[in-house]
Amino acid sequence: MKKTWVAGALLALSATLAAPVLAKKDASFVVVNEEVGVPVFPYDITDRPYVVVKPVKAGVRKATIFSKEPSQEKIYKELWERAEKIDADAVVNTTYGDSHMTAFSWGKTNALGIAVRFLTVDEIASGKKGERAPTPSEFTEEMFK
Repeated sequence: MKKTWVAGALLALSATLAAPVLAKKDASFVVVNEEVGVPVFPYDITDRPYVVVKPVKAGVRKATIFSKEPSQEKIYKELWERAEKIDADAVVNTTYGDSHMTAFSWGKTNALGIAVRFLTVDEIASGKKGERAPTPSEFTEEMFK
């Protein structure tokens, strides 16, 4: 009986101690594109200062020749996965084209965007200025290599 109680107490303690380690990154930003559920936008965000993290690129493939074209939601979620890995808070000035066949897929849609991180209150108070993300018309191939 005592061994069971001790084992249960140790298990509960280990779960309590492991919870902060397993917790996900604090998502303090509240900017989300309501249409797709992720913070990816086809336009620039002008009401919050940010710094550019990095240009991001994603390619969404069709499974077969009979599959339908990737939706905007799927394309934006793919871009967000890449931006989230580099600790971005949002992706702005997103653009994507029509699906095209390649040697390795039945159809692929390429998407481009600029990953940004919003400035914190402390950074703004210390005088750090926000940046401006390049627009799709300013995108170059070198940016996305």
